[in-house]
Amino acid sequence: MRKLALAAVIALALPAAHAAAVSQDAAPTAQAPYLAAAINDPARQADRVDDARRKIAQVMAFAQVEPGDKVLELIPGSGYFTRVFSGVVGPKGHVYALWPDEYAAEAKSDVANLRKLAGEPHYANVSVLTQPAAKLDAPESVDVVFTSQNYHDYPDKFMGKVDPVVLDRQVYNVLKPGGVFVVIDHVAPAGSGMRDTDTLHRIDPAIVKQQAKSVGFVFDGESDALRNPADPHDIKVFDKSIRGHTDQFMYRFRKPAN
Repeated sequence: MRKLALAAVIALALPAAHAAAVSQDAAPTAQAPYLAAAINDPARQADRVDDARRKIAQVMAFAQVEPGDKVLELIPGSGYFTRVFSGVVGPKGHVYALWPDEYAAEAKSDVANLRKLAGEPHYANVSVLTQPAAKLDAPESVDVVFTSQNYHDYPDKFMGKVDPVVLDRQVYNVLKPGGVFVVIDHVAPAGSGMRDTDTLHRIDPAIVKQQAKSVGFVFDGESDALRNPADPHDIKVFDKSIRGHTDQFMYRFRKPAN
């Protein structure tokens, strides 16, 4: 029953015909105090300029992370989400920022900066992990596995062409029963599957859903917070006309509680 009370209240407040279609964006906009505190933490002042564009409050609420949780963040980049996760889970929780070795070799400065961050007393609940892309694991079972704009990287050549179904199964295994896997990524044209992962750096949302469900995950919701209908879907995500404003899907998958 963990983390389902809010969704139940929302569903009861809506007509039955609409309840099944409710998305995270239909939820009340008031932030939980612990989430507001994490977002407004003075230590992440430099990140605040991107908060509106990246919809940090909506993303974190959708991820359903709570104080005391254990979070595994895949390919954490600059640590933008890491810093908020750290603030939310607090001293009784932990954030494992995981870099696949193959990705870390191409993002050495980001890895070094994140290790420096984890060494600061303010972020004592953050650990940086490195391991082969095809062998995902965690020091303990976690409540949330989160990846933003990087699921599409796993099947690509530089990552060793990891089968996303293998990745999903490993994620499933490190999650606690009832835990969630949150995937945010750039939208590719419908029906394209994984065709554009190494060229446009996009992936078809339908194939992600299919892959996750194939290992036992239950599709638990989506959010339109990062969608952009102006994105044509057929250009690289780094194209200056769309960079930073791509159409992104946000899916949540849940490991059954039993």
